[in-house]
Formats: sequence, structure tokens, C-alpha cells
Amino acid sequence: MSELNPLPQSDSPADLGSLSASIARVAEKLAIISEAVKNLNQNRAQLEGKIDDAHKRVQRILSRLPDQSDGRQLNLLGEVIPPNTSEDDNEPTTH
Repeated sequence: MSELNPLPQSDSPADLGSLSASIARVAEKLAIISEAVKNLNQNRAQLEGKIDDAHKRVQRILSRLPDQSDGRQLNLLGEVIPPNTSEDDNEPTTH
């Protein structure tokens, strides 16, 4: 804090003016710091929300994984895939 200077003990208008200017500078810096802290808190809240959403998506995907003993094809995106039956594979399409 290089701006800390001992204040003179006189009541001259010039000294009061410099004191007022110093107080104004400190108040301005406090306002800037306060705004920065507010922005950081908002950004943190947004990031925490995104992390929670990502965690829920990962949990949803993990819950769709079959057991290790299950030999079916994985469908992690939730798209409906009609099952292949043996009768569909051998029939020609002559309609």
C-alpha cells in the first residue's frame, strides 16, 4: 500500500482538499473491487450450475449403461433403434 501517507495535522483548505481527494480515490477503488467481487460471484454461480448440469448428464448416461454381462449394443444417446430379427435379415425386398 504505497498510497498510505501520514496526514498533516493542520486544518488548511488545501489539506482538507487533498484529504477529500484521497477519500474519493479510495472510495472509487472500493467500488471497482466491489463490482469485481460481484462479477466473480455471478460467474462462480453460473459455473456451478453448468457443473451440476454436466454431472446430471453424465449420471444419466452412466445409468443407461448395461451390466457387464449384457451383450446388447449400447445406445447412449437414447435414440430408438429397432431390433433386428432373424426373419428380417433374410427376406428380399421386392415390394
